[in-house]
Amino acid sequence: MRYEIIGGSFPVVECSLAANETMITEGGSMVWMSPNMEMETSGAGGLGRLFSGESIFQNIYTARGGSGYIAFGSSFPGSIEAVDVSAGDWIFQKSAFLASEASVKIAVDFKKKAGVGLFGGEGFIMQRFSGSGIAFVEVDGSIKKLQLPAGQQIIVDTGNVLGYQGSVRMEIVSVKGIKNKLLGGEGLFNTVLTGPGEVWLQTMPISSVARSIIPYLPLSNGN
Repeated sequence: MRYEIIGGSFPVVECSLAANETMITEGGSMVWMSPNMEMETSGAGGLGRLFSGESIFQNIYTARGGSGYIAFGSSFPGSIEAVDVSAGDWIFQKSAFLASEASVKIAVDFKKKAGVGLFGGEGFIMQRFSGSGIAFVEVDGSIKKLQLPAGQQIIVDTGNVLGYQGSVRMEIVSVKGIKNKLLGGEGLFNTVLTGPGEVWLQTMPISSVARSIIPYLPLSNGN
Protein backbone atom coordinates (compact mmCIF):
# COMPACT_ATOMS: atom_id res chain seq x y z
CA MET A 1 0.00 0.00 0.00
CA ARG A 2 1.23 3.46 -0.94
CA TYR A 3 -0.47 6.63 0.25
CA GLU A 4 -0.55 10.40 -0.16
CA ILE A 5 -2.11 12.87 2.26
CA ILE A 6 -3.50 15.87 0.38
CA GLY A 7 -5.56 18.96 1.17
CA GLY A 8 -5.41 21.69 3.77
CA SER A 9 -7.78 22.03 6.71
CA PHE A 10 -10.03 19.29 5.32
CA PRO A 11 -7.49 16.65 4.23
CA VAL A 12 -7.91 13.26 2.60
CA VAL A 13 -5.52 10.33 2.38
CA GLU A 14 -5.46 8.54 -0.97
CA CYS A 15 -4.25 4.93 -0.78
CA SER A 16 -2.97 3.00 -3.81
CA LEU A 17 -3.50 -0.73 -3.41
CA ALA A 18 -2.13 -3.76 -5.23
CA ALA A 19 -4.55 -6.47 -6.33
CA ASN A 20 -6.37 -8.04 -3.35
CA GLU A 21 -4.95 -5.53 -0.85
CA THR A 22 -7.48 -4.48 1.78
CA MET A 23 -8.25 -1.36 3.83
CA ILE A 24 -10.53 -1.04 6.85
CA THR A 25 -12.37 2.16 7.73
CA GLU A 26 -15.22 3.69 9.70
CA GLY A 27 -18.54 4.13 7.91
CA GLY A 28 -18.79 7.38 5.97
CA SER A 29 -15.03 7.94 5.62
CA MET A 30 -14.68 6.96 1.94
CA VAL A 31 -14.69 9.98 -0.39
CA TRP A 32 -13.64 8.46 -3.75
CA MET A 33 -12.31 5.18 -5.14
CA SER A 34 -11.62 3.24 -8.33
CA PRO A 35 -14.49 1.12 -9.74
CA ASN A 36 -12.81 -2.18 -8.83
CA MET A 37 -12.83 -1.52 -5.08
CA GLU A 38 -15.17 -4.04 -3.45
CA MET A 39 -16.85 -3.09 -0.16
CA GLU A 40 -17.97 -5.46 2.59
CA THR A 41 -19.48 -4.34 5.89
CA SER A 42 -18.31 -6.32 8.91
CA GLY A 43 -19.41 -6.41 12.53
CA ALA A 44 -16.02 -7.66 13.69
CA GLY A 45 -15.45 -4.47 15.69
CA GLY A 46 -17.08 -6.15 18.68
CA LEU A 47 -19.21 -5.00 21.61
CA GLY A 48 -16.30 -3.12 23.15
CA ARG A 49 -16.51 -0.56 20.36
CA LEU A 50 -20.26 -0.23 20.93
CA PHE A 51 -19.69 0.43 24.64
CA SER A 52 -17.16 3.12 23.77
CA GLY A 53 -19.73 4.95 21.65
CA GLU A 54 -18.36 3.73 18.30
CA SER A 55 -20.21 1.61 15.76
CA ILE A 56 -19.44 -2.13 15.85
CA PHE A 57 -19.56 -2.09 12.05
CA GLN A 58 -16.61 -1.28 9.83
CA ASN A 59 -16.25 -1.21 6.06
CA ILE A 60 -13.65 -3.40 4.37
CA TYR A 61 -12.47 -2.32 0.90
CA THR A 62 -10.51 -4.70 -1.34
CA ALA A 63 -8.94 -4.08 -4.77
CA ARG A 64 -10.32 -6.79 -7.08
CA GLY A 65 -8.98 -7.80 -10.48
CA GLY A 66 -5.93 -5.55 -10.32
CA SER A 67 -4.57 -2.49 -8.56
CA GLY A 68 -6.94 0.17 -7.26
CA TYR A 69 -7.15 3.31 -5.17
CA ILE A 70 -9.37 4.69 -2.43
CA ALA A 71 -9.42 7.97 -0.51
CA PHE A 72 -10.60 8.59 3.05
CA GLY A 73 -11.59 12.03 4.30
CA SER A 74 -11.30 13.77 7.64
CA SER A 75 -14.59 14.53 9.43
CA PHE A 76 -13.35 17.68 11.20
CA PRO A 77 -10.98 20.55 10.32
CA GLY A 78 -7.45 19.45 11.06
CA SER A 79 -5.00 16.98 9.60
CA ILE A 80 -4.40 13.29 8.99
CA GLU A 81 -1.36 11.45 10.34
CA ALA A 82 0.00 8.00 9.49
CA VAL A 83 1.24 5.76 12.29
CA ASP A 84 3.23 2.55 11.81
CA VAL A 85 2.32 0.09 14.57
CA SER A 86 4.86 -2.53 13.49
CA ALA A 87 7.38 -1.38 16.10
CA GLY A 88 4.91 -1.43 19.00
CA ASP A 89 1.41 -0.58 20.21
CA TRP A 90 -0.09 2.91 20.18
CA ILE A 91 -3.02 4.24 22.26
CA PHE A 92 -5.35 6.82 20.67
CA GLN A 93 -8.49 8.73 21.54
CA LYS A 94 -11.52 6.62 20.62
CA SER A 95 -12.55 9.02 17.81
CA ALA A 96 -9.11 9.24 16.19
CA PHE A 97 -9.24 6.16 13.95
CA LEU A 98 -9.84 6.89 10.25
CA ALA A 99 -8.60 3.86 8.30
CA SER A 100 -5.89 1.20 8.32
CA GLU A 101 -4.38 -1.73 6.56
CA ALA A 102 -6.09 -5.02 7.41
CA SER A 103 -3.02 -6.18 9.37
CA VAL A 104 -3.59 -3.45 12.00
CA LYS A 105 -5.64 -4.58 14.99
CA ILE A 106 -7.92 -2.06 16.73
CA ALA A 107 -9.17 -2.85 20.23
CA VAL A 108 -10.79 -0.88 23.03
CA ASP A 109 -8.30 0.09 25.76
CA PHE A 110 -9.96 0.63 29.13
CA LYS A 111 -8.17 2.63 31.79
CA LYS A 112 -8.66 0.64 34.99
CA LYS A 113 -7.62 3.14 37.65
CA ALA A 114 -10.57 4.75 39.45
CA GLY A 115 -9.37 8.30 38.77
CA VAL A 116 -9.22 7.68 35.05
CA GLY A 117 -12.51 5.82 34.96
CA LEU A 118 -14.54 8.36 36.91
CA PHE A 119 -12.98 11.62 35.75
CA GLY A 120 -11.04 10.92 32.59
CA GLY A 121 -13.57 12.37 30.16
CA GLU A 122 -12.32 11.70 26.63
CA GLY A 123 -9.37 9.81 28.11
CA PHE A 124 -11.38 7.08 29.87
CA ILE A 125 -11.94 4.81 26.88
CA MET A 126 -9.14 4.76 24.35
CA GLN A 127 -8.26 2.59 21.34
CA ARG A 128 -5.18 0.37 21.16
CA PHE A 129 -3.55 -0.05 17.75
CA SER A 130 -1.40 -3.18 17.44
CA GLY A 131 -0.28 -5.75 14.88
CA SER A 132 1.64 -4.51 11.86
CA GLY A 133 1.22 -1.96 9.09
CA ILE A 134 -0.06 1.58 8.72
CA ALA A 135 -3.07 3.22 10.32
CA PHE A 136 -4.37 6.74 9.70
CA VAL A 137 -5.71 8.96 12.47
CA GLU A 138 -7.64 12.22 12.43
CA VAL A 139 -6.10 15.19 14.22
CA ASP A 140 -8.38 17.93 15.56
CA GLY A 141 -6.48 21.04 14.48
CA SER A 142 -2.70 20.73 14.26
CA ILE A 143 -0.37 18.18 15.83
CA LYS A 144 2.53 18.46 18.25
CA LYS A 145 4.82 15.43 18.59
CA LEU A 146 6.95 15.00 21.71
CA GLN A 147 9.51 12.37 22.64
CA LEU A 148 9.49 11.86 26.41
CA PRO A 149 12.56 10.27 28.02
CA ALA A 150 12.00 7.75 30.81
CA GLY A 151 10.39 9.48 33.81
CA GLN A 152 9.76 12.80 32.07
CA GLN A 153 6.20 14.08 32.42
CA ILE A 154 3.88 16.48 30.67
CA ILE A 155 0.51 17.76 31.95
CA VAL A 156 -2.16 18.07 29.25
CA ASP A 157 -5.82 18.93 29.06
CA THR A 158 -7.41 15.54 28.40
CA GLY A 159 -9.05 16.50 25.10
CA ASN A 160 -5.70 17.59 23.68
CA VAL A 161 -4.21 14.10 24.05
CA LEU A 162 -4.44 12.50 20.62
CA GLY A 163 -2.35 9.42 21.34
CA TYR A 164 0.87 7.97 22.68
CA GLN A 165 3.06 4.89 22.41
CA GLY A 166 2.15 1.92 24.58
CA SER A 167 5.24 2.50 26.75
CA VAL A 168 3.85 5.84 27.99
CA ARG A 169 1.90 5.86 31.27
CA MET A 170 -1.32 7.91 31.50
CA GLU A 171 -2.84 9.20 34.75
CA ILE A 172 -5.67 11.60 35.61
CA VAL A 173 -4.89 14.13 38.36
CA SER A 174 -7.03 16.72 40.11
CA VAL A 175 -6.29 20.42 39.65
CA LYS A 176 -4.85 21.70 42.93
CA GLY A 177 -6.72 24.29 45.00
CA ILE A 178 -10.46 24.89 45.40
CA LYS A 179 -10.21 28.39 43.88
CA ASN A 180 -8.37 27.02 40.85
CA LYS A 181 -11.01 24.31 40.37
CA LEU A 182 -14.00 26.61 40.69
CA LEU A 183 -12.72 29.81 39.11
CA GLY A 184 -9.78 28.82 36.92
CA GLY A 185 -11.87 27.81 33.92
CA GLU A 186 -9.52 24.91 33.15
CA GLY A 187 -11.74 22.11 34.45
CA LEU A 188 -11.26 19.88 37.48
CA PHE A 189 -8.78 17.34 36.10
CA ASN A 190 -5.75 17.08 33.86
CA THR A 191 -3.94 14.21 32.17
CA VAL A 192 -0.35 13.40 33.13
CA LEU A 193 1.71 11.47 30.57
CA THR A 194 4.98 9.89 31.70
CA GLY A 195 7.72 8.62 29.39
CA PRO A 196 9.44 6.82 27.89
CA GLY A 197 7.79 7.12 24.52
CA GLU A 198 6.32 9.42 21.90
CA VAL A 199 3.26 11.55 22.60
CA TRP A 200 0.97 13.19 20.02
CA LEU A 201 -1.03 16.25 21.08
CA GLN A 202 -3.78 18.03 19.11
CA THR A 203 -4.44 21.75 19.25
CA MET A 204 -8.21 21.98 18.70
CA PRO A 205 -10.21 19.07 20.20
CA ILE A 206 -13.77 18.97 18.94
CA SER A 207 -15.06 18.97 22.53
CA SER A 208 -13.49 22.39 23.12
CA VAL A 209 -14.95 23.72 19.87
CA ALA A 210 -18.41 22.49 20.89
CA ARG A 211 -18.20 24.24 24.26
CA SER A 212 -17.12 27.49 22.67
CA ILE A 213 -20.07 27.70 20.25
CA ILE A 214 -22.84 26.62 22.65
CA PRO A 215 -23.48 30.23 23.85
CA TYR A 216 -24.14 31.28 20.24
CA LEU A 217 -26.61 28.52 19.37
CA PRO A 218 -30.35 29.35 19.25
CA LEU A 219 -32.45 28.03 22.13
CA SER A 220 -34.23 24.76 21.52
CA ASN A 221 -37.63 26.54 21.63
CA GLY A 222 -36.64 28.71 18.68
CA ASN A 223 -36.24 31.99 20.59
